[in-house]
Order: sequence, then C-alpha cells, then structure tokens
Amino acid sequence: MRMTFACPAKINLTLEVVGRRDDGYHTLRSVMVPLELADELQIAASNRFSFTCSDPALGGDDNLVVRAARALEPIPGYAVTLRKVIPTQAGLGGGSSDAAGVLRAAMVGAFGRSYAMDWVALARSLGSDVPFFLADSGALVEGTGERVTAVGALPDWHVLVVKPPVAVSTAAAYAQLDRTPPSSRPRNTSSSLALLSALQRGDFDDVERTLGNDFHDVIASTTPEVARAIDALRRAGATNALLAGSGSAVFTIARDAQTIADLDARLDLDGAYRRFLTAFAHSRSWRGSVALQTAQGKP
Repeated sequence: MRMTFACPAKINLTLEVVGRRDDGYHTLRSVMVPLELADELQIAASNRFSFTCSDPALGGDDNLVVRAARALEPIPGYAVTLRKVIPTQAGLGGGSSDAAGVLRAAMVGAFGRSYAMDWVALARSLGSDVPFFLADSGALVEGTGERVTAVGALPDWHVLVVKPPVAVSTAAAYAQLDRTPPSSRPRNTSSSLALLSALQRGDFDDVERTLGNDFHDVIASTTPEVARAIDALRRAGATNALLAGSGSAVFTIARDAQTIADLDARLDLDGAYRRFLTAFAHSRSWRGSVALQTAQGKP
C-alpha cells in the first residue's frame, strides 16, 4: 500500500519580529498561507525504515523527514520517498512542510498504527514553522511558532514566486535585525492582526496595503540578487513585491492567474532566477487541525 501527501510551500504575508528571548529564540507575529507549490511525500509498506529524496544532496539522516520519522517511536518500518519541488534556502518552508507531512501521515494512520501524541509540541521540537503546516489553512502564527490560529477558507488568489540564485542564512538575517533596538509592537496595533482580518474578509486591496516583512529591507539592502528580483517584479507591473520569510525568494500576489501569467511574461530576469506560478492552497474540506485543537485544550 502506498499513500501520497502534498507538502506545500508557504509565504509570509506579514512577518513581525517582536522580541528576542534569553534562550536565543525570537518571538514573532506572522500571517502565513500555504501554496499549491508543493513537495510530494510518498509512504509505502516495507520491512524497515528507509528514506530516499529526489535531490541526493538532501537524502541524509539530517533531513527533517528522517528526524520527524525518528520522533515517532518506534521508527516506522516504511519506505519514505520525497520528491522535492520547493526550492531550498528560499524562506518558503519546504523542509518544515516535509516534516509536517510525516506527522500528518502518522495522524491519519499511514504508518499502520495510531499514536497518542501532543502533535504541536512534537512539531515545535522539529522547527518553528512546522506547527503551521498542521493547520491545513492559512494562519496567524505567534510566539516562537507554537501559537497557531487558523484563518479558515482562503481566497482564490494567485502568486508568482521568484527564487534568486543566492542563499540567505536565517541566523545571519536575525543577527542583522538584532543590531537595531527593537521597537514596541503592541498586539492591538499589529499589522498581522489587521491583515488576518482583511484576509478572512477576502479584501485584496486591504491585504495588499498591509503586506510587510521585517526582513525585507535588511535582506534587499545587503543581497543584490534579492534586490534585483524585487525591482524586476515592480518593473514588470507588480503592485506588490515582498521577501518570503528571511529569503531569498520573493513573491507577488494577485487576484487572478492571468495577472500572474502576464507579470511572468514581462519579467526581465535570466534563467538563474527560478520562477513558480502558483496559488493559495485549499484543503479539500478545511477543518482546522485536530492537533491544534487538542494542544490548545479545546474539545
């Protein structure tokens, strides 16, 4: 028996870094949405655990898929195959989504047994973005990633993602932000809360006005390839262009697929800049994650 799971990329429509804790973690507020751009996780019965990745460079034991499987003690006797589509070191959450794919597979019995787990705590132990990918929707993400408030049904909006030929170190990006004294970010004036409301209303204009990422100016000013991608999107006619996570990918959103296709056609970038025409991902029947409800003490 084989089961296949889509592991979607994500973009941050907002990303506010609101503090730095004594343990080195940063506290955030961010509205994230999943994309149709996705890796594919295939699980097949086997007499022992094995992992194969379509990108051999990512096929080692340090892959988050292997780490997630090992967290399911005992490690399941299944063959796991990952087909990579989401570019790495892009701020699109591919590795975190792959790990969440393993957890979601376990939640629905794909490994031939049931588990009694605090799924959010397990997800958080694997990475700060992993809990988001259990929400099965867009979400407001707070704290160090463990507080996830699902948006619900998402609008039918479209996205052009551009991956410049450069990697951005997340640690280095945070180090650059830490050189600037943090400003007060009261929750009741948060751009993330304002955007969450606009997204739930399906108000594109309001969402577009509220887009923001604390890393955007820092990374664009220090990484010429990122700055070039942002400039190219704007010159092609994009009314918004934003860094994805801490980079290096950038994206623009639009109401319809034709607008995105037209922007892509006008984009003046060479082949080293990879492009992905995609859209907000929709669950077949959005439910809000059972895992999140359990973790938050809800019935």
